[in-house]
Amino acid sequence: MCGIAGIYGSNEAPREEEVRLMTNAIIHRGPDGEGIWIDKTNKIGLGHRRLAIIDLTEGGIQPMHYFNKYVITFNGEIYNYIEIQSYLTTKGYQFLTKSDTEVIMAAYDHWGVDCLKQFDGMFAFALYNKLNNELFCARDRFGEKPFYYSLNNNKLMFASEMKSLWANGIDKSINNHSIYLYLNFNLHENPNDLSQTFFQKISKLKAGHYFIYKEGVSIIQKPYWKIDLNKKNSEIDFKDACIKFNELFFTSVNRRLRSDVSVGTSLSGGLDSSSVVLAIDNIIKNKAEIQKTFSARFDDPKLDEGFFMSRVVQDKSIQHYCTYPDLSKLMEDLPQIMYHQEEPFSSASIYAQWEVFKLAKLENVVVLLDGQGADEYLAGYTHFFIPFLREKYKKGGVNELKKSLLEIKENNTFADSIIIDNLFKLETTLPTIFDKSRKIKHKFLGVPNNKTINKTLFNNFYKEQAPFKNFVTLNESLYHSTFKSGLEKLLRFADRNSMAFSREVRLPFLNHELVEFVFSLPSEFKIRNGWTKAILRYSLENILPSEVCWRKDKLGFQPPQNKWEESKEWKSWAFDFHNLAIKKDWVNKESAPSWKTVSLGIFGNTLQNS
Repeated sequence: MCGIAGIYGSNEAPREEEVRLMTNAIIHRGPDGEGIWIDKTNKIGLGHRRLAIIDLTEGGIQPMHYFNKYVITFNGEIYNYIEIQSYLTTKGYQFLTKSDTEVIMAAYDHWGVDCLKQFDGMFAFALYNKLNNELFCARDRFGEKPFYYSLNNNKLMFASEMKSLWANGIDKSINNHSIYLYLNFNLHENPNDLSQTFFQKISKLKAGHYFIYKEGVSIIQKPYWKIDLNKKNSEIDFKDACIKFNELFFTSVNRRLRSDVSVGTSLSGGLDSSSVVLAIDNIIKNKAEIQKTFSARFDDPKLDEGFFMSRVVQDKSIQHYCTYPDLSKLMEDLPQIMYHQEEPFSSASIYAQWEVFKLAKLENVVVLLDGQGADEYLAGYTHFFIPFLREKYKKGGVNELKKSLLEIKENNTFADSIIIDNLFKLETTLPTIFDKSRKIKHKFLGVPNNKTINKTLFNNFYKEQAPFKNFVTLNESLYHSTFKSGLEKLLRFADRNSMAFSREVRLPFLNHELVEFVFSLPSEFKIRNGWTKAILRYSLENILPSEVCWRKDKLGFQPPQNKWEESKEWKSWAFDFHNLAIKKDWVNKESAPSWKTVSLGIFGNTLQNS
């Protein structure tokens, strides 16, 4: 896990000082070393900040060269690098290091761009091909690792974080469309253009995409991986599916334990993180190792998950550490969190995660496995009930709908708000007609007025199509949440929070083979007998405490945000930032402070002062 930066193509060759400005801006991503490579003839410069995880020797230093053919700056981990290296060795390839970085270049030499399909990993890299002066840039399938870039007058600049680009002169002009999407729809990304950021001059390389840049050629992002929703595993039964899920999940966890530094785990007490913790315990129990787990807890008994955490670690070789985030520390740290996040965030849960990574650093644990990613494709959120019920209604009519609804309400404490009425039935039966009517309505009338947003800002965008639709199958909804809107913001939160403390976070649920397998399964394997994430619960029930495996509620690292926002201390502190958002012409003068408006104010203030 590291920080990367680079410059390619301009009237003049990049200077070492320019690249160093960019790498110095992200020194927190790689405090263990710095590397810069400049080719003045071909006008390219690559920079790297190192957080040493695999191959701690000088052999792991980047930018790394490969037989005078390629040079790479790489951020992330290729978890199956040992298997790839073994295969390439049979093809005559030789390796001088023990790093996964060298394996990327050898794989590129062997497979070309298709090497990306071989990688089980999280990554963002830029690989310069000396033979044809092309820069090959790629990002992992889910977008765990960031890649930002700006192209102006044939000069490409890229980096792991936007502050690197700002450090080298890219301006901070705000993209007001992103502000509108954030305030009106609570979106941190544009589902219709995932390359869009909150800044006009900066784009993202989309997850699961790559581009090849040569001076004078425009950038065209191309996908190398996509879930095929038409691929159905109709032959497998639920029992065998659980066996296969278990096998893929344990393989993923095992690979993500590969490290030459200390590895720990985030533990929220929920189903996903508990599954990771106990899978690790199962893997290492014969090695007499002690697993370190890190949690955020709260004084509010309705939000604290200490009981479930204690059940997970009970009688295990686990050393459990807890942090207790509070309001005063939150207000003190928010500007620094925003500095690292670089874009707004819409809840205080990000702060609980921040404190967990801070605690891991205090205990000298460099790598943490985490349960993030499961909710989005295993149907862990309440909004997945509606498309699931639509699918049930279409397949089995009213009787199947009633049966499924009763099961959901029995096994989920948060399902009472589901309303099944005639409109639900009509929208399920005639989805195309309703989608067309919504589009016509938006075209002529726009979306409903939002009194929080500055009127001028709202009027600029309110007639564009809302980036949502009603899904009539569960898999369509899961796909949208995983790849269009939902997961990416959480991955950004985790990446920035972890790297702020020079920690690496690894996500076993985001193994692409595991995700492909789950998407191929029937909806009834994901929501079964009313249970969310059914295949996960049934697959791991033999290692999970029953209180965790069959929990009916869901919390996560959820702080008492509502209680905090009601306090005089918060209201007094938040008022100035809310007013700053008003002065920026983002928020209406008549609106009351909310987390989103305060976050925008902190966002604007951080930009001014950084």
